[in-house]
Amino acid sequence: MNLYAIRAIYLFEMARAWRTLMQSIISPVISTSLYFVVFGAAIGQHMNAIGGVAYGSFIVPGLIMLTLLMQSISNASFGIYFPRFTGTIYEVLSAPVSPLEIVAGYVGAAATKSVILGLIILATATAFVPVQIEHPVLMVAFLILTAVTFSLFGFIIGIWADGFEKLQLVPLLIVTPLTFLGGSFYSIEMLPPFWQTVSLFNPVVYLVSAFRWSFFGQAEVDIGLSLGMTGLFLVLCLGGIVWIFRSGYRLKV
Repeated sequence: MNLYAIRAIYLFEMARAWRTLMQSIISPVISTSLYFVVFGAAIGQHMNAIGGVAYGSFIVPGLIMLTLLMQSISNASFGIYFPRFTGTIYEVLSAPVSPLEIVAGYVGAAATKSVILGLIILATATAFVPVQIEHPVLMVAFLILTAVTFSLFGFIIGIWADGFEKLQLVPLLIVTPLTFLGGSFYSIEMLPPFWQTVSLFNPVVYLVSAFRWSFFGQAEVDIGLSLGMTGLFLVLCLGGIVWIFRSGYRLKV
């Protein structure tokens, strides 16, 4: 494996994040902080506890997951789309670098930026609401797993998109609604039985449930099933990327 190539791509993508610090880090943190102010500090004081957890604290894992999903997809999709847009992707493809090394560089940088942002938001949350983490190691592990999985998904979107508008199509029209309906701000156990069943078809439910379990030790969905669903989506994304490089989809003229 060419570690120098992976390192070069990784450092280039990380340097781009620092050059656009306001857009990459500060803006998402400010936006999420507003959620904590409104839902945590203001509305949360008038909400009943959910499973013995204050509402302001209950929504912390969901808000982190919301930001993590959006930023992982955005970072990875733009990271690979921009070289395609400028034509520099052909320099990468013609270099003695394997598809695995290309994906490792771009996806690794996107996942790193998303994990850093998630940890910053977690630290920010402690300024507004009390936060407890019963399983800190598993919390970080699941944070990394989710960031890598959705960075792979974002990489696929970046290859598929043929314009800047399409880069935002899937995150805004599909991922965001699924996240809001995936128990980020409520427990699906609060829903009527029929809608609980419907919610189980939402893949984000499993992500939020497992991540919330690492905080409070309670989950709406079995933790093993949640990890299995995440692993399945990871495998599907890997399969999609393998097909893209083997077929040359939108990579070869």
